[in-house]
Amino acid sequence: MTIFPAIDIKGGQCVRLFQGKFDTAEQVAESYMQTALGFKQAGCEWIHMVDLDGSLEGKRVNQDIYLDVAANSGLKVQLGGGIRTMDDVDFYLSNGVARVILGSVVVDDPDFVSQAIAKHGAEKIAVGIDAKRGMVATRGWLDVNDIHYIDLARDMVARGVQYIIFTDISKDGMLQGPNLDQLCALRDAVDCNITASGGVTTIDDIHALRDAGLYGAICGRSIYAGTLDLAEAVGVA
Repeated sequence: MTIFPAIDIKGGQCVRLFQGKFDTAEQVAESYMQTALGFKQAGCEWIHMVDLDGSLEGKRVNQDIYLDVAANSGLKVQLGGGIRTMDDVDFYLSNGVARVILGSVVVDDPDFVSQAIAKHGAEKIAVGIDAKRGMVATRGWLDVNDIHYIDLARDMVARGVQYIIFTDISKDGMLQGPNLDQLCALRDAVDCNITASGGVTTIDDIHALRDAGLYGAICGRSIYAGTLDLAEAVGVA
């Protein structure tokens, strides 16, 4: 299993949110680069980054930060937030980002996912599925749709998607553990690489996600709050 330590960027600062609510943004680190280098030192190969401003505005906002990390940290960057056009996908993938995450656009324009995979390959495209009470939420988690997360996942896999990042929004930033029931239901429903996001808190969570056969685990607030030792998590994974 791959550990993805996370840095969310809002207004150029490293922050974390509670349950995806933007008015709860809390700065968790002074320097994104020093934080990324710390992840590298702990043994990580990847970093998960989110452009929170981009997710709200529907466009690239803090792009220089992500390109800097991709070029100078020694980590592979998985990036989401505000990536809505092929120009966005092309820009990031041609400038060192290893994998982009498509979120809101997969609901608005599912064919776009097929086109992005056809152009860049399935290894470079992930789909982020975020849910409240099992229903898909988009646009920075502000809009909840009448689409069940498993139905969306099945459609995405049928379009060639090999990487799905699933977030139970109610768990995000709460340090209460991931939603294993929903993650395992998703694992059983689709044949692809599933990454857990939201609620990963302790080393016990890492054991549980690994034993469930998931591809990856995104760890954010747990690292900054000190409830999870990143190097230990990498070793367990």
